[in-house]
Amino acid sequence: MSLSFFEHAAQRVVEIVKPGMLCAFDFDGTLAPVVKDAHRASIPADVLRRMITLSEHARVAVISGRSVVDVGVRLDFLPDFVVGNHGIEGLPGWEDKADRYQTLCLAWERHLKAALADRVLFDSGVWLENRTYSLSVHYRMVRNREEAEARLLQLFSSLSPQAKIVAGKYVFNLLPADAPDKGSALARLCEVSGAPSAIYVGDGMTDEDVFKMRRRDWLTVRVERAGDSAAEFYLHHRLDMVQFLDALISQLCKAKVPAAPVRQYATKVG
Repeated sequence: MSLSFFEHAAQRVVEIVKPGMLCAFDFDGTLAPVVKDAHRASIPADVLRRMITLSEHARVAVISGRSVVDVGVRLDFLPDFVVGNHGIEGLPGWEDKADRYQTLCLAWERHLKAALADRVLFDSGVWLENRTYSLSVHYRMVRNREEAEARLLQLFSSLSPQAKIVAGKYVFNLLPADAPDKGSALARLCEVSGAPSAIYVGDGMTDEDVFKMRRRDWLTVRVERAGDSAAEFYLHHRLDMVQFLDALISQLCKAKVPAAPVRQYATKVG
């Protein structure tokens, strides 16, 4: 069971904060609020100021369900790592599978578009987003979400080859079966950067792939409490990100962690 970060995490923060650590974040619902129009998502000014300060003290990564290009233009600061498509896009060596993933997603897209055109079975509020290496099927705007969810899951079972389906907040993410997830992505980033420890903050089901790894050298935080979450700690609300970042930056300063090196990894990962 997750514990309240501000009530229980003080000693763990002291253990985790050390030179070379990696601070990693989801984007939607974590750094930026979830909005009805996904194209209008952005980081609030108070969070952005603190992310800029944090990046001066530690290596920073953003691991998002969005594509690298999509999330990259919304950051307004330069992280060391930007990884997209739930961990698929941007990792060192990911290009080896990129063409196969793209071809697979195009085939899935054609199949799903044909099925979703049936207005008897599917509400017009369902819309499909091709993120090149994964697909996202959104149903936030439908009239009956429970019915839409059941029909979509039935539709996904007809895909060949089968997709790895990860549910989000009124969205299903469809990934190639052998695709890396956010947990393996963070592990790879720690390996590449030589980070001795990491903090990860996320808010949804795709972030559980990080939380469930339960590594002692990682401190994991979920935005908004969930009884079934594997995260070590939780924040009550995304608005608590400001206080969280202040606490993290304060500990970095107390520990006298030297300024982060020049961002030598950023161009390698997007």
